[in-house]
Amino acid sequence: MNTILTNHQGPVFEITLNRPQSLNALNDEMMQELSTILDTVMSDSTIRCVLLKGAGASFMAGGDIKMFHQELGKTPEQLRERFTQVVGALHPLINKLANLHVPVVAAVQGAVAGFGVSLTMLCDFVIAADDSYFTLAYIHLGTTPDGSSTWFLPRMVGLRRAKEIALLGERIPAADAVRLGLAYKVVPRASLESETAAMAARLAAGPTRAYANTKALLHASFNHNLWEQMDAEVTSFAECASNPDFAEGVRAFVERRKATFSGS
Repeated sequence: MNTILTNHQGPVFEITLNRPQSLNALNDEMMQELSTILDTVMSDSTIRCVLLKGAGASFMAGGDIKMFHQELGKTPEQLRERFTQVVGALHPLINKLANLHVPVVAAVQGAVAGFGVSLTMLCDFVIAADDSYFTLAYIHLGTTPDGSSTWFLPRMVGLRRAKEIALLGERIPAADAVRLGLAYKVVPRASLESETAAMAARLAAGPTRAYANTKALLHASFNHNLWEQMDAEVTSFAECASNPDFAEGVRAFVERRKATFSGS
């Protein structure tokens, strides 16, 4: 069985984590499949939005702890070497998802744990079912967070709150996740599919180049001083102004109609 399912409908590309019997826990096969699929997304100009989902009762329960358990007979040095390889192998995948040029929407339900939290923080919008909860949970295994979560979490929720989330490993209900900035909004479980499909369709109809440049500006802002960021804004605005979607947006505003962006 494929650990990842895809569905390309028009400008929206759906990616579904597909190990429902293991709550979509991440294993080597899923990691490799997802990385390969992201290469496809990056090279396909017809894709204008990605919708990330999890099959079954939960979005993702984190890493495959059964796999971890199979490693326990090894020496400390062997364990150190093995998990250096396992965790390090995530980095290319994370880099691809973090730097996708198109908006990424996550639809989450049930458990959003461990690396599942990292995945959602790499997305631009997270729509959470009312039965979902978020937890880093690494501390309960006696280890530390991975998958970029210690970089994104304090930037999203602040350092003190990040410590509470990481050190206590408590479950964060969907409504609290919205309050903290980990999710965009909460919807009834029965409405999750329609709500996320509507959001993906809205973004897929938008000015794709402007979305990509806006994401890049926001990401770069942590490494720039004010003047550097303003210079980057000038460059980005001017680039977008040379794109056909800018002309369409301006004309639509003046003509008091809804813009029809090509996403070029």
